[in-house]
Amino acid sequence: MTEIIENDRQSAKEKFILYWGDMGSQWGVNRSVAQIHALLYLSTHPLNAEQISEELGIARSNVSNSLKELVNWRLIQRVPVAGDRREHFVAETDVWEMALLITKGRKQREIDPAIKAIDICVNEAESEPGINPVVRERMRNMQDFLQTADRWHEQMLAIPKSKLATLMKMGDKVLNLLKIGGKKTK
Repeated sequence: MTEIIENDRQSAKEKFILYWGDMGSQWGVNRSVAQIHALLYLSTHPLNAEQISEELGIARSNVSNSLKELVNWRLIQRVPVAGDRREHFVAETDVWEMALLITKGRKQREIDPAIKAIDICVNEAESEPGINPVVRERMRNMQDFLQTADRWHEQMLAIPKSKLATLMKMGDKVLNLLKIGGKKTK
């Protein structure tokens, strides 16, 4: 189930899982991880690893590793199922919560280390003799950008989901209000 082949025999659910897997791989997420996430997101009941493996045609060991990664991201969780000793999993189904979890995880894994690395470089550049002032200034510009983006991220996380959704849906209205672009109203 790893190839996206347009045909009428594929269900919308199968296509969704394939496309989610493809998008995940474009975003740097293992395709199997993304497909398992999609399957659990769409599932109306908890699934165990064997069921996931069978439905997606993914090796059981790959499923186990992918489930661990998704649990670490907090996008899925283990749930007990009465009468079954196997681990079962469900996905977060609130798309806003899911987006926030992904954003927080990516920030921790990608942005925070970048901020630390750039801070080190800027600090070293301040005392390094012979460094071109233009290079130093470009480093400071990157540092400032990352710090600003980090503060903005923290501010966005503090906004309640319902208000954040409203803000995003406003689109051009916000830009127009701030007079920085968007459609002009009369």
